[in-house]
Amino acid sequence: MIGIVEEPAYDLPVGERGGPAQPLISARGLVKHFPVKGGGFMKPKKVVRAVDGVDFDIFKGETLGVVGESGCGKSTTARLLMQLIVPDRGDILFDGETVGGALPLSDYRRQVQMVFQDSYASLNPRLTIEESIAFAPRVHGIAASRAIARAHDLLHRVGLEPSRFAGRYPHELSGGQRQRVNIARALALEPRLIILDEAVSALDKSVEAQVLNLLLDLKRDFGLTYLFISHDLNVVRFMCDRVMVMYLGKVAEIGSRDAIFENTRHPYSAALLASMPKMDPAERTSEPPLSGDPPNPIDPPSGCRFHTRCSFAESICSENLPPLASVSESQSAACLMSVPGSRHSRAPASMEA
Repeated sequence: MIGIVEEPAYDLPVGERGGPAQPLISARGLVKHFPVKGGGFMKPKKVVRAVDGVDFDIFKGETLGVVGESGCGKSTTARLLMQLIVPDRGDILFDGETVGGALPLSDYRRQVQMVFQDSYASLNPRLTIEESIAFAPRVHGIAASRAIARAHDLLHRVGLEPSRFAGRYPHELSGGQRQRVNIARALALEPRLIILDEAVSALDKSVEAQVLNLLLDLKRDFGLTYLFISHDLNVVRFMCDRVMVMYLGKVAEIGSRDAIFENTRHPYSAALLASMPKMDPAERTSEPPLSGDPPNPIDPPSGCRFHTRCSFAESICSENLPPLASVSESQSAACLMSVPGSRHSRAPASMEA
């Protein structure tokens, strides 16, 4: 039998993790363009504008949800934060220090971990479960015995009995069990921020609910902060404190959960909310909330990038790029209808309006 170590000696007490409600991580002007092959000689090089000037904060102890259509830049933003890919421009500040500058990447990556959508591809098929979880602590200089003990404790915390699962290989586990292992592995270095990129979207609904509740328990117990990416708005509403809506590489709206779900100020956010499945037949929509496909990210529209699909669009929308402006204490939207004096017919005339 493999014993369970109930309380390993973590480097930082749980009570000190998280801290006050101030930004744990801040993104300023993040830009990532991917070059497109071809185009011909002497022709300008084309790029896919995956992330095109993104600014946001994640506060200590909160869960920030990121939503939007496929291709809007959610996963690229997550990989930029994780430093899996290098931004073309922009800065990432972690607890007030510039990542890659005052804060070395090795120290940063120890405090930020990521859980991916594909639970099987994320694990090395040649390593046992305990070896996968203990691998990163051993790389960072923790003794093998202590790393294994930590792996067993984390398996116990994610609901997998170490005596049954520690010696197994990934192919011997179900999808939900493998995702629990990935969560345990992300916790092995005692991070402060965990990025969850569609971490539950491949799971059955009953298993998904169990994993979501597990994530909430771990957040409470370890004082964690989450960046939670999902297509499922019902899951986002359940999990998140604030929500950021992305469209074609830019932030369309960001605000508290209640502000976004109850009083959205961007037409794209409203279209996403209208697409949520309804249990009541009387509330179901007979017409699609949004028509057409997203524009080509290689050659995005001028002005507001949503104006080609927006029912409120006016000529000014194709001319001016709306700033991400504050519309309330807990909400900001990038829409000219929310900018005083923007010359849109629905915009307020002044700040007092």
